[in-house]
Amino acid sequence: MNFPSNLRYTKDHEWILLEGDVATIGITEFAQRELGDIVFVDIPTVGKTLAAEEVFGTVEAVKTVSDLFLPVAGTLKEFNAELESEPELVNTDPYGDGWMVKMTVKNTADVAALLTADQYKALVAE
Repeated sequence: MNFPSNLRYTKDHEWILLEGDVATIGITEFAQRELGDIVFVDIPTVGKTLAAEEVFGTVEAVKTVSDLFLPVAGTLKEFNAELESEPELVNTDPYGDGWMVKMTVKNTADVAALLTADQYKALVAE
């Protein structure tokens, strides 16, 4: 499994890439494998300011629906519109074209407190 070292991770299986004060967020390769084929991504929170660990949307797979939790506090600015017609991008490219949202981070130092790739790898190996 792939765990890019330039990302930070949550125990809820989201990843975050910080560039300045803007973060891109998606779910990990581990999460998409556990969920199976993704058929729908619902992000009704664009434009809203949320706290860390608040639900920002859901991802629907063939057999289940799972909440998506925001890794850090901030304002959601953009939803990956390609997921409306191609939700399977989450399965085929979870760290690239399958990203879910972009947000402005309230406190960029909060990102550094999330799991490193090695810490996340150890978590999912348990």
